[in-house]
This record gives sequence, C-alpha cells and structure tokens, in this order.
Amino acid sequence: MKATKKKEKTMATILDGKLTSAKVKEEVAAKIAAACADGRTPPCLAVVIVGDNPASKVYVANKKKACEAVGIRSLSYELPGETSQEELLALVDRLNADAAVNGILVQLPLPGHIDEQTVIERISPAKDVDAFHPSNVGRIMLGLDGFAPCTPAGIMRLLAEYGISAAGKNCVVVGRSNIVGKPMALLLLKANGTVSVCHSKTADLASHTKQADILVVAIGRAKFITADMVADGAVIVDVGMNRVDGKLCGDVDFEPCAQKASYITPVPGGVGPMTIAMLMENTFRAWENAQR
Repeated sequence: MKATKKKEKTMATILDGKLTSAKVKEEVAAKIAAACADGRTPPCLAVVIVGDNPASKVYVANKKKACEAVGIRSLSYELPGETSQEELLALVDRLNADAAVNGILVQLPLPGHIDEQTVIERISPAKDVDAFHPSNVGRIMLGLDGFAPCTPAGIMRLLAEYGISAAGKNCVVVGRSNIVGKPMALLLLKANGTVSVCHSKTADLASHTKQADILVVAIGRAKFITADMVADGAVIVDVGMNRVDGKLCGDVDFEPCAQKASYITPVPGGVGPMTIAMLMENTFRAWENAQR
C-alpha cells in the first residue's frame, strides 16, 4: 500500500511595501521633475514635532529622507515638550499663511497638555497632507476626490500593485481609529468591498475575521490575530508595529498566518513604507492644486 503524501503548506505571497513604496516615490519624483522643469519652485512640506518621543523622531527622520529622495523641500520645526498649545497654533497659522509651504504635518502624538483635535482642525484643509482635517475626512465619507490618510491610501495602492481588488469581497477591518480603521473602511467601501469594522467591543471577533477575504488589522496588540482566526486564502494586511523582546512585530502572528493566507504584509517592510510614500504623493498633489 502506497503511503499518502502530506500536502505541503505553501507560504503566502509577501505584499512588499518596500518595493512598492520605492516605485511610488520614483513616480512622484518623475512628476515633480517634469512639473518643475520650467523653473517653478518644487513642493514644500513643513513637519512639526513637539517633544522628544523617540518613535516620532524616527518617523520624522524617515519623512525627511523621503522628501530628499523625491525632490520635495522639507522644513523641520522641532519644538520643546513644554511648548504651549497657543504657541503651536501660532506656528500652524504662520505655515498656513506661507504660500511657499504646500503641506503641513504635525507629528502625533502630541504632549498631553495639547489638544490634538484642535491642532488638526487649525491646519488648512488644502495643506492637510495627513488628511486628518474634518473637511478632508468628510470628502472621503462622500466618496469625493481629495487627500486620503496616508496609511489607508498606502494599503489600497499596495493591494492594487498586486492585482488585489476589494470589489465584491468580504473586507474586515479590525480597529476603528480615526487615523487607520475608519478611513480604511471607507476606502474599501469606495472600492466596492463589503465592509465590516470590528473593535474592542465586538463579540466573538474570530467569527468575523474568519469570514474575511481581505483582513486589515490595526489595533496595536502584538500577534493578536492567530492562524485559527483567519480563512484559508485570505489577504492579510498588518498595520501594527509592536516591539516584543527587542524585535518588531505586527498585530498578526505572522508565521502561522502566512501558512494560511494567500497574501500577507510583513512587519517591518509592509505598510510602514507605503505610509511615507503616500505622504509624498499627497504633498505633490497639494502643490499641484496650489498651481491652479
């Protein structure tokens, strides 16, 4: 009697954010070079950071590096942690009024004595390249053209790069933050996905995640999504960035889930690079809009 061969498990295809973000940045650089060939001043992004948050400093440094790579002029404002809300708002007002500045990014989180929403709403919607202003959020809600928050927009571009369509698919977003979860759901809906949003009060989370053709996880809990919570052949997008025993990991237990998924993002190297690439795209669009 012949022994039956065990079916070998195949790893999911990696959704390579580094590779795709490099492509996006090359596209942005080419558009800037062409648009400024007549001598026009290139786009300018002002980045404001308050305090000494180490993670924020890394993010800001990466954004500066990306600006240099694509030909965007960057201005950096590093303010002490004791900066008052009034002082920060005054700086935002000056940047709003400066015609040479096309994009304004205030790095979050801000110190506890500063109300983040007040600061976000002070940024001109035309320069809000993070797309956090209520006016830009409203445009996303209505399905209108405009800036999209960089992380959800980066995820949509990454999916498109691999030929993955949300149309007609069961799309489950785990997490309901204003920065990722909510706008992610809206972009998937705009792409004709059938969207569910799960959160900390969702009963029997696994019953929802196991139905997902496309699963986007953004909750900030290391390896929270396990293999028994995902469907065979699912597309898994891990937005989480956690540190466990000195190593970076996502919200998804990568190795076991990669044995079941058809596509999966790594951490690091998945969603993170796409976020910065889309910031470059939004900054170019803000500059382009200002030329009209």
